[in-house]
Amino acid sequence: MPEGGLTPKKALGISLAALVVILDQLSKQWVTTGLSLGESIEVLPGLRFTYVRNPGAAFSFLAEAGGWQRWFFMGLAAVASAAIIVWLWRLKNERTLEGVGLCLVLGGALGNLIDRARFGYVIDFVDVYYRQWHWPAFNIADAAITLGVTLLVWGELKSKRGG
Repeated sequence: MPEGGLTPKKALGISLAALVVILDQLSKQWVTTGLSLGESIEVLPGLRFTYVRNPGAAFSFLAEAGGWQRWFFMGLAAVASAAIIVWLWRLKNERTLEGVGLCLVLGGALGNLIDRARFGYVIDFVDVYYRQWHWPAFNIADAAITLGVTLLVWGELKSKRGG
């Protein structure tokens, strides 16, 4: 099988990215129509769905920056998405783990880019907590990006070890 290019495996990966975007947007639609801003639903002990808006980046970084961050993060997501597509296109077909990781990151980046373009902020709702301690709220796109980066690192470590 030739290296690079759009192979059936990569086309399946692009479908995974599209699935992440669809699930992310559907979950955010459910949250915005089912909950009021700031409202929570207890799912399990230690897990709530809480509707929040994040104009910043991860952990609300630059959330209070005055508005310019919307355009900055949209540009960053667009450039990162284009770079991921090029990287995926050039990726050797046997690098499956990295391919899946790239597609998860791509889907997550596009899911949050859609929010920023539509609303000027990202809709977050997954609230993991223990007693009074809360992890910063996140969404399906964020989870896909985190899992994707983890797979990329894991794949790179495996290839360095010759496995």
